[in-house]
Order: sequence, then structure tokens, then C-alpha cells
Amino acid sequence: MEKGNTKQEILEAALDLFSVQGYEATSVSQIVGAVGIKKASLYSHFESKQAILDALVKDVLDQYRTHSVFARTAWEDCTDEKNMQVLTPDSAAKMIQAQIRYILHDPHISKARKMLVIEQFQNPELAQLQTKQNYTDIMHYFTGFIKHLIRQGVLTEDNPEIMAAQLCLPISVWINLCDREPEREPEVMGLVERHIRQFFRIYGGTAR
Repeated sequence: MEKGNTKQEILEAALDLFSVQGYEATSVSQIVGAVGIKKASLYSHFESKQAILDALVKDVLDQYRTHSVFARTAWEDCTDEKNMQVLTPDSAAKMIQAQIRYILHDPHISKARKMLVIEQFQNPELAQLQTKQNYTDIMHYFTGFIKHLIRQGVLTEDNPEIMAAQLCLPISVWINLCDREPEREPEVMGLVERHIRQFFRIYGGTAR
């Protein structure tokens, strides 16, 4: 087996274990057992279990920055408002539902999120990452999103941060529900769509 493949298998096995039982409860013996290698082989790739965790966090952050709309979209940079397509409840619902599906079904993102939930009360660094990905970045994205829609006249002007919280925080709760009860995803997707449509009805502006 190629060295690069073994390294990736170690990372994937560690993420599988960390996402179910947590970092502290997972031993190096369990990781090598899951991969089917000896400890010496693992240590030829990673000097410690902490080094495995560090590599996983870097990988997750790289994927998050590349694929997550919450990390890569800066609505404040959308300065050419007149030439941008006006978002409708339909297009907003489809955009947000697509991101939810990515969050729920991308195996690395899904497992990493579950790992952060477990580790947030034990590891200060992962607690900060949990806050960044699941609150700070989401609130920043949706606050910018609301300001953008206000500028377009799609929404009436009010406190953008409070409007953002009203829009996005229920969605975060529904994502957590799907993590615990994945069979409820169709129900949640329906709730998300109705929630977004109601939000637009309540705050609808002149461009509707």
C-alpha cells in the first residue's frame, strides 16, 4: 500500500472514531486496528494522536473554506447591486436547502461537525472552531445576506443582525435535529422552505 494512501486511511479512520466517541476516548490502538496496520506504521506518518487531530482540523477547514457558502460568500463585496439578480423566496430557499444538504451529506463535513459537538466542552481550540463554524460565520453570512436584500429592496429595512438571527438560527437547530434523526430530513427541508417563505412575507420590501 502506498504511503500516501495509508496516511489518508489513518485520517479517515480517526475521523470515524472521533465523530462517534470523541478524541479523548479514542486510542491509537483503535485507530491502527481500524486501518489494519501496526503502530510503527502510524507513527511514520504522524508523530502523535494530536498530530492526527491537527491534520483533520486543517483538512476540514480547507474543505469548509472551499465549499461552504457561509465561508466563501461576502455579501458586503456585492457592490454592483443593479446588475445582480434579485433573490426571490424560491431562489433563496433553493440556495439555503442546497447548503444544508451539503452540510448533512458531505462525509467529512458531517463527521467533523459531530466531532466538534463532542469535543467542544473538552478542547478549547475545538470549542473556538465550533463557535466559528456554527455561529460566527453563519451569523456573518446571513447578516450580510439580509443587508444585501435590504439594499435590493427585497426586504424592508430593520435591524439586520436580529433579522439574520431570526432567519438562520432555527435552521441551525433543524440541522442538529437531522444529525440525531436523519430520517427526518424531508420534514426539515419542508420546514426550511416554509420558514424562508414566511420570513420574506413578514419582511417583504418594495421589490417583491
